Amino acid sequence: MTLTIKDLRLARLFSAAVLGNWEELRRLRRAAPAGEPDRAWREAILQVHIFAGFPRLVETFGVLAEEGGLGQAQPDELEDLAPPAFAARGQKLFDLIYGDQSERVGALLESYHTDFATWITSHAYGGVLSRDGLEGAQRELLACCALAALGQERQFQSHARGSLRLGASLDDLATTLTTVADLLPPENLIRAQAIIAGLN
Repeated sequence: MTLTIKDLRLARLFSAAVLGNWEELRRLRRAAPAGEPDRAWREAILQVHIFAGFPRLVETFGVLAEEGGLGQAQPDELEDLAPPAFAARGQKLFDLIYGDQSERVGALLESYHTDFATWITSHAYGGVLSRDGLEGAQRELLACCALAALGQERQFQSHARGSLRLGASLDDLATTLTTVADLLPPENLIRAQAIIAGLN
């Protein structure tokens, strides 16, 4: 995967939304180049709730609306939100991200609560993270930004490996993290960088 300036802009946008850094979110929206916001922006923002909850997503939409919004979703972006295919689609992506640990991680989620495990595979992976509009590796790099920002080291490590399995490189991962470094708590950044160094 070759990161573009836009990929890095999306990483900052997503991280700012997850952290509730409204000043940075407003700055990014005001500085959006011609042609943006576009579907990639909308897809990145839609996945905020998986990492930071619906209240943060609602506030994100509100802040962005005050600055001109994200543009109208096009018909090809809209999905039937309750298809049976979401479970299968989600499980496929889950298996790709977790590799040979997929069964173990799935069993762990199931042990917490059966409905929770279903939400993860059907909604998070099937309904959101496997949507068109962003490549799997891009979505995983955004996930890594959120997990580093929130200090979720175990999940960061899993999704860092997942980003590599979906086509990102270690350099892509390190560059993305560097791009959002000033937004992250310093101690969380240091721990995430150490995890990346250990993936070599």
